[in-house]
Amino acid sequence: MAEVIDIDDPADPRVVDFRDLKSADRRPDLPGRQGLVIAEGVVVVQRMLDSRFRPTALLGVARKYTELAEDLAEVDVPYYRATAEVMAEVVGFHLNRGVLAVARRPATLSLDDVIDKARTVAVLEGVNDHENLGSMFRNAAGLGVDAILFGDRCADPLYRRSVRVSMGHVLRVPFAQVPDWPDGLDILRRKGFQMIALTPSPAAVNLAMAMTGERVALLLGAEGPGLTEEAMRATDVRARIPMSPGTDSLNVATAAAMAFYERVRTA
Repeated sequence: MAEVIDIDDPADPRVVDFRDLKSADRRPDLPGRQGLVIAEGVVVVQRMLDSRFRPTALLGVARKYTELAEDLAEVDVPYYRATAEVMAEVVGFHLNRGVLAVARRPATLSLDDVIDKARTVAVLEGVNDHENLGSMFRNAAGLGVDAILFGDRCADPLYRRSVRVSMGHVLRVPFAQVPDWPDGLDILRRKGFQMIALTPSPAAVNLAMAMTGERVALLLGAEGPGLTEEAMRATDVRARIPMSPGTDSLNVATAAAMAFYERVRTA
C-alpha cells in the first residue's frame, strides 16, 4: 500500500518533483532537465500505474487518494497528501484534477521492437503541437493503431500537456524514433509496410482506395505545411481524405483519427 504522508508546507523538499510545473525555465518534464513524466488526474494516474512508466511519488488531495486506494494497494510509493491550497502553491496553479503522479523516463524503445508485431503505425513529421500529439495518441489507442513513430521536428510526446490530452495513452501506445529521416523509412518498407502519405492534394488517391497492404504506415505532417516532399517521395502512395469544396485541410489529429478509422474499417 502506498504510504500516505501529509504535506503542510509548500516548500517541503519531498515534493520538489512537483514544483513550479508552469515555469518554462524549470519544467521538470524536459528530457534535458530532470526528465520526469507527469500524470494528471485519476484516470491518467491509473494508466501510468498500468504502464512501463513506474511512478516514484504522488501528490494529491485526500479525496483522490480514496478514489485511487484500490489501484495503490500494491504500490510502494509515497502519496503526499495536501490540501488543494497547498497543492496549488507547490505546482504553481490550481489543479482541478486533484492528483499528480511523477515517474522517471524509462529507456527509449527501439524502432525494431516497436514495429516487430505491428500491423498499423502512424509516422509523424514536424508535428510540434503538444495537444495534437496527445490527441493522436488517444485516437491511436481507441482505433487500433499499434505504434506511433517520429520523424524530424516533432514535439516531445511526454510533455505534461501531451500526457494529459492523451488521457494517459501516450504512456501505453508504444513510440519510437525513425533514424536518418526520411531515409530511415526504408526500414519500414523492408518490414513489409505499405507507406501512405496523407495530403490534401486533389491529385492524391482517395484514402479508402489507397490502403491495400497487410501492414500499413500512415504518414502525417505538421499543421499547415504538411509532409515535406522528401518524406512523400519515400512513400508508396499519396492519399487524401475527401472534403467539402472550399476546405483546404483538417486538423492533423482529426485527419489521423479518420485515417485510423478507415484502416479499421477496411482491414
